[in-house]
Amino acid sequence: MATTLDRPASQDASLAELWFTRCPVPTATGIAYKLGWLTEEFARDGITLRTLQESGSELGRHHYDHRLPRLIREGGNMLSIAARAQGEPTRLIGLTWIEERQRILTRPETGIVSATDLKGRRLALPGWSHNDIPSHVRGTSIARGMSLAGYKSALASAGLTFDDVTLVETPDRLRNIGGSGRDLEPRRSDLNRLWPIEALVTSEVDAIYVKGASAVDAAQAAGLVVALDLDALPDRRFRVNNGTPRPITVHQRLIDEHFDLLVRFLAVTLRAADTVAAEPDTLREILEFETQGSAAAIGQAYGRLHEGLHPTLDAYRLDLLDRQKAFLFTYGFLDADFALDDWIDRRPLEAALALNAGRDAALPAPTPALA
Repeated sequence: MATTLDRPASQDASLAELWFTRCPVPTATGIAYKLGWLTEEFARDGITLRTLQESGSELGRHHYDHRLPRLIREGGNMLSIAARAQGEPTRLIGLTWIEERQRILTRPETGIVSATDLKGRRLALPGWSHNDIPSHVRGTSIARGMSLAGYKSALASAGLTFDDVTLVETPDRLRNIGGSGRDLEPRRSDLNRLWPIEALVTSEVDAIYVKGASAVDAAQAAGLVVALDLDALPDRRFRVNNGTPRPITVHQRLIDEHFDLLVRFLAVTLRAADTVAAEPDTLREILEFETQGSAAAIGQAYGRLHEGLHPTLDAYRLDLLDRQKAFLFTYGFLDADFALDDWIDRRPLEAALALNAGRDAALPAPTPALA
């Protein structure tokens, strides 16, 4: 297979801007960007690297609809799967697995201390999102989808189903997601609107699902306790949700017209993942920025960060993603189903791995230490 170095540079000469987007969670993309590596990689070509999160423009909606051809997206799978189901010509080029501290929370007095104790209880279910684009309502109802998936896994771990609990719908008051781009990413102060913490505090429900560093902060502030830590369950199938596994997707045109640039982008993010794996305690400040969580919450939520930042397309992760796709279709979050194999393009990641391997091979061998 030819590597990116064999392609003519003129292929990418017309591109002035390259865009990327990621969710407020740790990603190799976000880390490489905050380290300055991605900007440096493309500056020598006169290409400006831009991120939707910091653009403040109407382009923010493309985090959700994926209609920007020069966009690389590393984000939750609900939106990327929904975009493909709605007919967008995107391709799946990698999957990461980031443990995000998924939890079922309760009040101290409920006596819920395990998944078994959820039987007969009331679980908060966020309503469908409000969206300026009607066809995007289902795919952008992230709080609802994540909660349903979290509950399903928690119940299944104890041999229970939705028949054993009562789902109490709570309003989703965060409007215009994916419309103007202004609500591209939730702020920490928006958390109570995204997650029905208020309904739990006021005893309208007995338990809620949350995930991530910001959720840890909000739960502690509200005096809530952990009933079940989904990350502690040994079977990863019980942790499949919007962010696990997390897809890297691109528009087909980016592959067709700017393959070399995409490969270089992936190669830089792979090197960032290597850095995290080698030095997992050195990037706390970056993670605070990326996740909008406190240092303490990040330590709790992302202690195993270094284990899954490297994107792969291995059979195990793909099977877990296929399970998530089936869940989303079954519970009404997709306009249509599609074959996962038809979505995958392995070439960019394979070329990026080959490019990095070539660079490593070109480095001189280290001088042995003197005795």
